[in-house]
Amino acid sequence: MSEIVYLRMKKNVELTYLRELTLKDIAYISASSQLKRKLEKTTLYRITKKDRNIVIIDSFLVIDHLGDLHGNIEFQLVGPTHTIVRIKKHKKPPNIVIVSIVWLLLFIGTGMTIMNFHYDVSMQEVQQKLHFLLTGEESKYPLWIQIPYSFGLGIGMLLFFNHWFTKRFNEEPSPLEVEIFNYQQNLDQYVSYYENKLNDTKPYH
Repeated sequence: MSEIVYLRMKKNVELTYLRELTLKDIAYISASSQLKRKLEKTTLYRITKKDRNIVIIDSFLVIDHLGDLHGNIEFQLVGPTHTIVRIKKHKKPPNIVIVSIVWLLLFIGTGMTIMNFHYDVSMQEVQQKLHFLLTGEESKYPLWIQIPYSFGLGIGMLLFFNHWFTKRFNEEPSPLEVEIFNYQQNLDQYVSYYENKLNDTKPYH
């Protein structure tokens, strides 16, 4: 009776440039300890310059390849049907000058956006009327309202994005992180569909 091995493909994997891809890199394996160690070292693919940034490893071709190498083993697949391998190339450290220019442009753009929004909704007039309603006096610059409002605006943005540099305030993802996650999911679906369509006959080696 043949031994049964269960495989669960990893959804996303990041690997360094130009290296061999083994079964351990792209799948979780459930088998006896000795057989598991042997299967983990099975080479499935060699990443080359032609692969560029993304390689799609289809589970059907993986099982077919493993079946040729281990005819006495029955492989059962659970979970995802493919693995998206993202190839990380060595990147140069960011240029401080370029980062500073981009940061400055974003800072100015954000400031202009907030000021234009306040101008469109007549925020200063609203604060002046609020001051008059609460104190009975007219003031062109009700600083006791404007200063706390400015601090509150900044603190509100920090809480909304749930980040202070690399520190998180709580484990709940921010709306921006949720949108990035949804975008990544859609991107993975698009990439897996078109990569499989173009490379469905590409053998592993």
